[in-house]
Amino acid sequence: MRIKSSIALAGLCLAGLLIPFGSVSWAADEVGAKLCQTCHDEDDRPDISKTAHGFSADARVPDCISCHGASPTHAKKPPSAPTQPKPDRMFTKKSPLSAHERSATCLNCHVNDGKRALWSGSQHDAADVACSSCHKVHDNKDAVRDRATQAEVCYTCHKEQRAQMNRPSHHPVPEGKMVCSDCHNPHGSAGPKLLKRDSINDTCYSCHAEKRGPFVHQHDPVAEDCSNCHTVHGSVVSPMLKMRAPLLCQQCHTPHATGKVGAIGAPAVGTSGKNTTNLWQGRSCLNCHTQIHGSNNPSSTNSTLPLFMR
Repeated sequence: MRIKSSIALAGLCLAGLLIPFGSVSWAADEVGAKLCQTCHDEDDRPDISKTAHGFSADARVPDCISCHGASPTHAKKPPSAPTQPKPDRMFTKKSPLSAHERSATCLNCHVNDGKRALWSGSQHDAADVACSSCHKVHDNKDAVRDRATQAEVCYTCHKEQRAQMNRPSHHPVPEGKMVCSDCHNPHGSAGPKLLKRDSINDTCYSCHAEKRGPFVHQHDPVAEDCSNCHTVHGSVVSPMLKMRAPLLCQQCHTPHATGKVGAIGAPAVGTSGKNTTNLWQGRSCLNCHTQIHGSNNPSSTNSTLPLFMR
């Protein structure tokens, strides 16, 4: 079954310079998508009628040749050619074009929308990831743009993050309540790790506003970087902590030898030395330090006191 003439076949989102419609001398009767459709039907390429690349009366919509080039020998096989020559520009894994060259066509149209302004030199660009590595332009359903399937596309390369998301304590990505692009801008960012915000903390605060503060008594590691304590994609310790308390706390707070709060299994203050009351049972340090991200109560000017005594 042939694609209707109202449907654009291709516009693979990445290639060289745009070529004006109707500029191909070898297509006197049919040009652009109409010419391509004489050979490439629905069995060869999926329908893209519902995408912005669909062929319409809007002159801004790209044509097949806008991405693939004029490709005159591909459209009309020369008698001397043993096989049908390939289009001028291809976007498969075996394409002779570099990832940067394949991404050039997308940027001709999409660079001005703000989301892709920082693509050049970004982590994905530097790693030779092209637009076509993630996007499927010849299909109405682009998996990476669908919140239900986006993570699976990202996991194709980010296998460590897939494993972390399958741990008991994780962000609700597997449940479909979040997607990778809620925190990351894969097209480039001024922040670390392609984060949408300028820092890890600002990204976390976009959802966890109650942790932002400011607090009268601020926990310095919290203000510095949330990932000091949390494994952001998932952990075996709730809530996504790198390790359990008191071991996590003791990465910064040196434990005391005996008889004082801080030692693992230390007896409670005031006991005779017998470990009859273990302060580290249950929630460990959090038995007393309940507001671990920072506290305002009670007010005190003595900054040497522990958080739970202020």
